[in-house]
Amino acid sequence: MTKILLFFTGLLLTSVVIAQDADTSWKRRGDISLMFSQTSFTNWAPGGENNITMNGIFNYYAGYIKGKAKWETMLGLAYGQTKTGVQDYRKSEDKIDLQSIYGYQASEVWYYSANFNFKTQFAEGYNYHDGDPTIGKVKISNFLAPAYISIGPGMEYRPKEYLSFYFSPATAKWIIVNDQDLADAGSFGVEGATYEADSLGNPDLTKKLTDGEKSKFEMGAYFRFLFVKDIVKNVNLSTKLELFSDYLKDPQNVDVNWDTMINMKVNDWISANFGLQMVYDHDTPVMDKDGNIGPRTQIKQLLSVGLSYKFAGK
Repeated sequence: MTKILLFFTGLLLTSVVIAQDADTSWKRRGDISLMFSQTSFTNWAPGGENNITMNGIFNYYAGYIKGKAKWETMLGLAYGQTKTGVQDYRKSEDKIDLQSIYGYQASEVWYYSANFNFKTQFAEGYNYHDGDPTIGKVKISNFLAPAYISIGPGMEYRPKEYLSFYFSPATAKWIIVNDQDLADAGSFGVEGATYEADSLGNPDLTKKLTDGEKSKFEMGAYFRFLFVKDIVKNVNLSTKLELFSDYLKDPQNVDVNWDTMINMKVNDWISANFGLQMVYDHDTPVMDKDGNIGPRTQIKQLLSVGLSYKFAGK
């Protein structure tokens, strides 16, 4: 945790120093939000459980445009926790998303481009089995488990400053699972551990033969749609759709990540946010409420009100 915070702090400070240079080709902007929600009951006849949720959100943009060259970097960080009743605090939001795009203008609206993207989360994540104390909580994610790194050349179509279409026919992608327990389980599509068989021919989990792989390489086609604009006064809409098809295995199974955020500004310090993220990854099995395991569309929603601060500069 400390290392990644220091890394991003250094990245941001470097970007700020560069952006404050006399070269006005640099632009920067960002926003910081601290969002709250709370429900409290005292002698409330209909019943209910006290709950509190706190989310911190940070977005940063640094862009360089000079002549035919264009370089844009976007960083999104988010972390939150929630507490319901007598339960301990549990993670409600966790995101690290860094994207950097270099482009060289080919025509008025087309750019030869190279795209780099890094995604992971800050902290451990769990499946909670409150109805079965013998199971308790089961770890399902961790820092750099998973992490996704992708890089590749392509073309960007940029008809408007707020609208971008990017396509790469050859993007290299690495899936990292830097947690041996999760790697042994074959989480997120990596090759799991192998075990000796017991007398019935079933794997004996106490006798591991080989460790699970901590990374997996993919090569495929990548598409990204990006829209960021004030759609009406004091209402900003940002949406990013990413599609990836792995040429090396089951190219018909397209990974989908669609992340949308609506920010509604009340005044200089108060805002309301609505977020919706939908993810589909065929290599990431999910357990439903009936205990069935398989690939499924994952949906996350966020609605919150709190303090916010925006900054911009050159």
